[in-house]
Amino acid sequence: REMAEQGAARAEGPAAAAIAAAWVGGAHSLRAAVFAGGTLGAVARLALDRLIPVTPGTWPWPTFAANILGTLLLGYLTTRLLERLPPSTHLRPLLGTGFCGALTTFSTFQIEAIDLGRDGHATFAATYVTASIAAGMLAIAASTALVRRARVRHR
Repeated sequence: REMAEQGAARAEGPAAAAIAAAWVGGAHSLRAAVFAGGTLGAVARLALDRLIPVTPGTWPWPTFAANILGTLLLGYLTTRLLERLPPSTHLRPLLGTGFCGALTTFSTFQIEAIDLGRDGHATFAATYVTASIAAGMLAIAASTALVRRARVRHR
């Protein structure tokens, strides 16, 4: 940090100084917010996997639950942060990109659907994909509507 501040002091022109200042404070703190949120989201995802065991050929409840919960939270948090709360530099990266990004998983969802199809459960795989997308769309619409419907307190 000290070296970056010295570099900012020696930088020529306002653009170089602004870049150096952003490097010192903004970029690292945003990365830390994403990292912290991602850590918590990954732990929550692991907890779901441990709490709900899955056997081959059955509904992949941990992934389904993580993706729907993550979508619900993302819709709620994003709408609330953008439309109801004062601007914050770190809350969206912490909660949206970090926590919800680590909690949800498209890659596992995709692999599980492909595995179901390969194992002779093509209709079940199609149902899983359709239900996941439909439930995700409903979750985002419901959580966004919930935030927008709530009354705003005026002080």
